[in-house]
Amino acid sequence: MDSNSILWFTKFFTYSSIQAKLIATAIAFFLFFVIRRLILKVVHKITEDNKTIYQWHKITSYISFGLIFIIVIRIWFKGMESIVTYLGLLSAGIAIALKEPLTNVTGWLYIIWRSPFEVGDRIQLGLHAGDVIDINLFNFTLMEIGNWVDADDHTGRLIHVPNGLIFSKTLANYGKGFKYIWNEIPILITFESDWKKAKKILLSIVTDNSKIQTKSAEKKVNEAKKRFMIRRPNLEPAVITKVEASGVELTLRYLCRPRFRRETEHAMWEDVLDAFSKYDSIDFAYPTERRYNNSIESKVALKKK
Repeated sequence: MDSNSILWFTKFFTYSSIQAKLIATAIAFFLFFVIRRLILKVVHKITEDNKTIYQWHKITSYISFGLIFIIVIRIWFKGMESIVTYLGLLSAGIAIALKEPLTNVTGWLYIIWRSPFEVGDRIQLGLHAGDVIDINLFNFTLMEIGNWVDADDHTGRLIHVPNGLIFSKTLANYGKGFKYIWNEIPILITFESDWKKAKKILLSIVTDNSKIQTKSAEKKVNEAKKRFMIRRPNLEPAVITKVEASGVELTLRYLCRPRFRRETEHAMWEDVLDAFSKYDSIDFAYPTERRYNNSIESKVALKKK
């Protein structure tokens, strides 16, 4: 390297503070980019779990950009006093012009800090329900369930929900804490059916199909009691009797995982159809019209016969 080149580099770093700041900024971006890529490469080798990989992508992204922001501020501003002054002058305008984005960022901070839900949870926020598949600075993404699709199956649509709605809408988390939900299947039989026999059959079906879920739920309840003020509920499946206009309603009540509600209904309905087909004394009811002659069909008239 000749003397002119040495002189040029000396002048560049001595007299040109802007060029030096630009180089320092570029180096900061490059280093954090390389470090993040190396960390993610190691994570991909260690695990194949999608949720773990997703979390590492988000964590490294937030940390990298946060540190880069701090370093760039330190490079381009001599002291924090100038930053505070600058932000103070712009704060009023920013608060008015960027009200919605700032609310969404605040919502993101609340979601990260308090963790009312996380990626993989099934939630309902206001009118929107689905599985959380992504959380970013301004919104989170749901794989929609329900709507025009029966039960809790996916519709195929992705819904991008602003983070700020966490402060104004009611949030329901299907699996936070207890991780199970109660599901009910109403079954209507005619008044003439042997409802006691039907109830015994249904109780056997619901018990056999939810036995494993009940045992697993007991452990989850004990874990949830350490975090929340809850009393231990009755976890055993049951069949509840109720009289409706068209017959006797027997409702199967049982525990299930939120994602498998439709599958459990499918299995139980097939068992019910198979069981009831074996008995002539049990018939399904449906809305019908009938004429009732009290003088012939009343209990008093029947006893006289």
